[in-house]
Amino acid sequence: MKKLLIYILALPLGLFFTGCKKEIMGYEGKEGVYFAVQHGNKSLSINSWPFQPFSDVEFVRIGQSEVDFPVKVMITGPVKDYDRVFRLEVNPDSTTAVEGQHYAPLQTEWKILARQTTVDVKIRLKRSPDLENKAVTLGLRLVETSDFKLSFPEWDAIPSLTGGVVVKEFDASLHTLRINDVMIQPAVWPGSIQAGNRESGLFGAFTRKKMQFLIDNLGLKYEDFASSETMPQARYLLVASDAAEILKARFNANNPVLEDDGRLMFIGSVPWTSIIGVPF
Repeated sequence: MKKLLIYILALPLGLFFTGCKKEIMGYEGKEGVYFAVQHGNKSLSINSWPFQPFSDVEFVRIGQSEVDFPVKVMITGPVKDYDRVFRLEVNPDSTTAVEGQHYAPLQTEWKILARQTTVDVKIRLKRSPDLENKAVTLGLRLVETSDFKLSFPEWDAIPSLTGGVVVKEFDASLHTLRINDVMIQPAVWPGSIQAGNRESGLFGAFTRKKMQFLIDNLGLKYEDFASSETMPQARYLLVASDAAEILKARFNANNPVLEDDGRLMFIGSVPWTSIIGVPF
């Protein structure tokens, strides 16, 4: 029965059709809850995305100091005409995040409303400075109540869902949030470091401070640099030109923009040479 439920995505229709005459049969499995999280290529139908035991939370892309991160929970079993309760807890076995620093205390009691089959539990996450250098994890676990059991403590991947990373087996009563604010060089960054640690190209070396400068002064987003579709050549040429004018104006006003090592920030047609590790 478990395999059958998995292959039909455990849709909580309560009834399903079988046989040539499509006779209606009653649901025989557990009335339970499970994490039903799917994430993948947004250009693909959600019907292609595998279910996942984790979610990546990247504050550098979110761009907010706090976020109510949604985690989808679904039910198996018949739909009811009254509200039902399930519980949510922190799973200490998979948690390195610190309450109050990385996340707010969890709401532990949640409801599947009458005639509903899903709910997004909202987890309040916080953008802590230490996340710039390391990732932390927040493990979540569903807890049985008188209304709901745990549907799939042994979830097998659905063979038809192959649109992303496939985790073949996991416990669908558990879900882990992998939280970070680490900024790495994006896919589109027309700059380089030459011999002697000299910055070169339009954008020079990638730094978090340089990206933040572009965000603050030109209204850009980190994800704008994720592909040539969002940052084509014509656009990054304009970005480099506008950024260089701001840097030169700041320099001429005796208020230069410096990198963390004290060197002048290098972008576009600035007239100075920038050597990594050599302060201005």
